[in-house]
Amino acid sequence: MPPQSAPFPPTFIPGKRDALIVVDVQNDFLPGGTLPVPKGHAIVPVINKLARLPFGMIVTSQDWHPPDHVSFNTHHQKGLWPPHCVAHTYGADFPKDLHLPDHTLHVFKGAQADQDSYSAFGAKTESGLLLDTVLKQHGIMRVFVCGLALEYCVQATAIDAHKAGYASVLLTDATQGLEADPARALTACQAKGILLYSGLQLHISCPTR
Repeated sequence: MPPQSAPFPPTFIPGKRDALIVVDVQNDFLPGGTLPVPKGHAIVPVINKLARLPFGMIVTSQDWHPPDHVSFNTHHQKGLWPPHCVAHTYGADFPKDLHLPDHTLHVFKGAQADQDSYSAFGAKTESGLLLDTVLKQHGIMRVFVCGLALEYCVQATAIDAHKAGYASVLLTDATQGLEADPARALTACQAKGILLYSGLQLHISCPTR
């Protein structure tokens, strides 16, 4: 694993201009799902602790696909993945032990059959607003990204956040990938200007809500 960046002191407390983005922690991406990330469930307790910190916003992204989505290899010759996270099914839901506050903002991606998006910045709220629009409305300046899977949707979200002008931080211990060794993906993130940090360093000495 590449060396960790340390842009904050160990007792750093997130504030009102910071957002936590929890990417695709859904049943189909957890062990037992149709497209599981190995050891994906290990990050849930860390995310639960992070969600108790005083972030200005907490956001979840969800794959929210129709049954004939373009990414499904059972329906399309160029589809890359087995069917997963079909809207309003168990696989698209959060695991029962993921505990997020009531004010969490939920955004949905890949909701149209002919469109796909790895990044949460391609996702929209139920009212149709893009994530970037809502973050700017709330004065967010920095985003902390975590979730599943590192090499795909988490990395894409962190990079798009940086491109959109936010300080972008990837929380390494609240993220899990498909590859046993995350070094390649983390190095790629650092090369794009993403800071790496441990979520435990944020909450271990911090007051909670």
